[in-house]
Order: sequence, then structure tokens, then C-alpha cells
Amino acid sequence: MECIIESPVGNLLLRETGLGISEIAFTEQTVRWNDGRFFKQAADQLGEYFSGKRTVFDLPLDMKGTVFQKQVWEALCRIPFGETRSYQEIACEIGRPKAVRAVGMACHVNPVVIAVPCHRVIGKNGSLTGFGGGLDKKSFLLKFEHRNMDL
Repeated sequence: MECIIESPVGNLLLRETGLGISEIAFTEQTVRWNDGRFFKQAADQLGEYFSGKRTVFDLPLDMKGTVFQKQVWEALCRIPFGETRSYQEIACEIGRPKAVRAVGMACHVNPVVIAVPCHRVIGKNGSLTGFGGGLDKKSFLLKFEHRNMDL
């Protein structure tokens, strides 16, 4: 089941299973609502995030991935609002310091953008690097969080 909502960074496709949100992705599709079990909760939390009232998501997630990918995604969720980490720092945090490229790939296939904040991962030299939604969206999200760090 899926629905599409508006956000300041573009329309977002939400998908859910019987267990939770399985995908939040950028889309060019037009807005359409669906009364799924978890869509209202996800839409409300995304709205709170973009209105500056939420810094941490508390959604039931049903993300499909390898054990390694799930370790990376869990590490992403520990990056505080308004802060960034390098791919190298994430690799070290999960005990795989040589797996920097694999961390990058796990970020690239993160199925739940924004709520699992892969946009907070940057290059070791501080540069913005790849982002599935495009670097313009990554830059928007990082600037948005930086402006709202005092929440």
C-alpha cells in the first residue's frame, strides 16, 4: 500500500506493510492519500519535522535489507539532529572501519529517507556526496536542520 504526500523538499512516496513503514522516497508523482495503517503517523511526524517541532522519528519501520545494511541504518538513526558524520565514522561505529564504500552503498539504498537520516552522512573532508534524492535535497535538509538545531 502506498500514498504520496507533499513536503518542503518535494513530494514523498510512503509505502507500508502490515508491520510498518517500508519506504519513504522522493517522487515526482502527484499527491494522493491512502488510509493505510501507518500513513497518518508517518505524515504527521514528517509534518512535525518540517515545521521544526520534531528532531527524532518514532515510526514502526519494516525495512528490508542485509544485516550489514541494517547495522548502517541503525547507526544513521543515532546521528543527532543537525549533526553530520562521515562514511568513515559510520564504518568505525559499526566495527567495520574498512567498509567505507559499503557504508556508502547502504546509505544509497536506504529505503526510508529523512526518518533514517542518510542525508546526515557526508564525505570525510566535509563535502556533500551522493544522495538518492539529489545533492540539492541533501543540502536543503542539512541547512534546514542546522537552522532548527535549538529545538
